[in-house]
Amino acid sequence: MKYRLLFGFFILCSSLFAQVNFSLSNAVIIGQFDKPEDRFSIEINTTELLSSLGIKSMPSLNLLKTGADSRLIATDSIKAIIREKGFDTYLIVSVKGYDRRFKVSERQITLEEALGFGNLFNLYRDEISSITFEFSFFRNDKVVFRDMVKCENVSDRNSVIKKYRKKLSTRIQKKWRG
Repeated sequence: MKYRLLFGFFILCSSLFAQVNFSLSNAVIIGQFDKPEDRFSIEINTTELLSSLGIKSMPSLNLLKTGADSRLIATDSIKAIIREKGFDTYLIVSVKGYDRRFKVSERQITLEEALGFGNLFNLYRDEISSITFEFSFFRNDKVVFRDMVKCENVSDRNSVIKKYRKKLSTRIQKKWRG
């Protein structure tokens, strides 16, 4: 009986402290922002970071015209173009919120549903001290992994971008490369 309890405790502890890694080899980056300059900044910076770490990546801005609705990416014709270019993963980047602790969403949604969500938050807003980004990875129109990055002590838009790059680079190397 004592051994069963000890074994059960060991299993419980190992599952709680297990590091969940995700193996990312390619991604189409989709920034979910209302302001075009925020979308451009996040997509380009994320693409640069992934590419510098050997992960094939492309911003959605290379697929859509300026100002086009990102839901067009879920159309069959655009998906076919993306497959031809060798991509099978979509990464949606959005702001989860400001100045609080957030949990990663566990809601199972399709790529099309995720692209249809609006965004309530900008890249920077006066009087915030931290911002949390959510990353949702999709393959075959289903969520396969989610992650969040919190950037603290931000004072303006440029400091958000600077901290985003630093935190995301570390996160990619530790959790996304499997």
